[in-house]
Amino acid sequence: MCGIIGISSVLPVETRDWLAVGRDSMRHRGPDGEGIFWSADGRVGLGHRRLSILDLAGGHQPMSTQDKQVVIVFNGEIYNHNSLRSELVNRGYLFNSTSDTEVILASYQEWGRGCVARLHGMFSFAIYDSPKSTVLLARDRAGEKPLFYSIDKGELRFASELKALTSDTKFSKHVDRRAFDCYLSMGYIPGDLCILEGVNKLPPAHTLSFNLKDGSFDILRYWDLPALASGAAEHCEDDLLDELENLLESSVRRQLVADVPVSLLLSGGVDSSLITALAARNGGRLKTFTVGFSGHADYDESAHAQLIAQHFDTDHTLLEADDVTPAIMSLLARQYDEPIADSSMIPTFLVSQQIGQHCKVALGGDGGDELFGGYYSASRMAALQQHYSWIPQSLRQIISQAGVAMLPIEARGRHFLHHLGADISKDIPSFMPKFDRRNRIKLLGLHAKGWPMVADEIRKSRIPAHSDAVQRITRFDFANFMAEDILVKVDRASMLNSLEVRSPFLDVSVIEFAFRKVPSSLKATSVDRKILLKKLASRLLPPEFDKQRKMGFGIPLDRWLAGGPWRRMFEEVLLDSGSSFSRNEVLKLFRSLDKGRPVKEYLFCLMQFELWRKEYDVSI
Repeated sequence: MCGIIGISSVLPVETRDWLAVGRDSMRHRGPDGEGIFWSADGRVGLGHRRLSILDLAGGHQPMSTQDKQVVIVFNGEIYNHNSLRSELVNRGYLFNSTSDTEVILASYQEWGRGCVARLHGMFSFAIYDSPKSTVLLARDRAGEKPLFYSIDKGELRFASELKALTSDTKFSKHVDRRAFDCYLSMGYIPGDLCILEGVNKLPPAHTLSFNLKDGSFDILRYWDLPALASGAAEHCEDDLLDELENLLESSVRRQLVADVPVSLLLSGGVDSSLITALAARNGGRLKTFTVGFSGHADYDESAHAQLIAQHFDTDHTLLEADDVTPAIMSLLARQYDEPIADSSMIPTFLVSQQIGQHCKVALGGDGGDELFGGYYSASRMAALQQHYSWIPQSLRQIISQAGVAMLPIEARGRHFLHHLGADISKDIPSFMPKFDRRNRIKLLGLHAKGWPMVADEIRKSRIPAHSDAVQRITRFDFANFMAEDILVKVDRASMLNSLEVRSPFLDVSVIEFAFRKVPSSLKATSVDRKILLKKLASRLLPPEFDKQRKMGFGIPLDRWLAGGPWRRMFEEVLLDSGSSFSRNEVLKLFRSLDKGRPVKEYLFCLMQFELWRKEYDVSI
């Protein structure tokens, strides 16, 4: 895994020093080496930081073709690079290394921009094609690897992390208000939006081609989720289980390949336990890691992880995370580029920190919930469609709006009333909302005047058109919550510790199987979730393993905020006179917290933004 940065301009670049500074601000992504390339005409600069995983001696970047006409910087892993290499050798290409980077270069030479559709893996890369005077940016299908960019006045800049772009002291740092509104509403920033004005994210499964002659560019999607096959509900359940097992095992086998030791993130849940079971078939004793919170049984899955570790005879390490200081908040706010309202970033960082001391690569279970209906939102959608669709939409909406208006955001039953008002035939209610429009206006206080309240419309525009409610929510979560929260959380936490985390569930073959062949009845019903995966777990995991648990990767934040250093830090930051948020509204949240109401994630949402703003010195 690596960090990439670059600049492309219709005119020669005058100020070059920032490129090396930006590259080295991502040293954690690649402590094993660095490189910079400048084109002969001074219009293209590419920088790279390397974490050596494959071809330790020969995979240095930036890498060029033998004639020096095409140059690449690449972040990620291409899991089918060996089969692609064989195909390209048969077409007459010669290779000087065993790295997957050189395979991408040859693939581009053979198939041009369309080469990305042949790449199976997690990646973001930039290719400078001197004869064509173009720079091509690309990002993987699921969004595992990040890529920020800005285009202004005939100049394209891009980087794996936002902090690398802001290394240029001339970079103007202002909050993008549309993105900020989305953050307060959803807890993450969706699509191509970025929290900084003038910057965008290249969406997953897209390429961007920049023309060095005139500064024009275009963005194209190269892949999308497949439609559910007609007759999917008629597939034999055992046949589906056989196919899923084979696909996952093949994915795990490919992702265990590295020239450095590989371990597993074993949370104790179904997904990571299945990955462990399939990895155990590969031979050799596996190293597994989990994080535990002794004394906090409702957040501690270490006993379940231990059961799996013993059953498959892994070399297991339990990492205790009791003494976590609030200083970690500022560290993560800096690393995460954009604020994310997800407190599970803390245990994700802690386990990455510990694993990073032992190895460079780890496999995890990310993607299982989104692909196979593991979130409670999937069963709630099934319940809404099954039990409430007979109530006229107009009546449900009246009941919903009245109830939501009367109740505070943390009140029991408020979320259900909010869900009830959705148009079940085409909408998706917000199952993990942070602040609705009314509360965002209150929070912003004086800032709210003229504020673009666009989050609801943006979210609605991203809802896929599908008559089946479970299909709708799983597809939405794949493209939004997973891409902009889950995968960002894992990438930043792991890379801060120079650790590469791979996700076998996100192999393109598994993704397409989940959305093309698995009917909703085997994903989620009103009373069950992740049905097909649990059936696979019954095949592969020990009988005493509890498949019905759904704990999540959480922390006892409410207890930490009850008093002591965590409470003091939150109050000092959020009640400061320079805070972006209304003091009265923040005080209401603290009072609700003291009454035992579930507002910890609301406070975390505000805290992450304020710490991020201070770390990046951004004006609102």
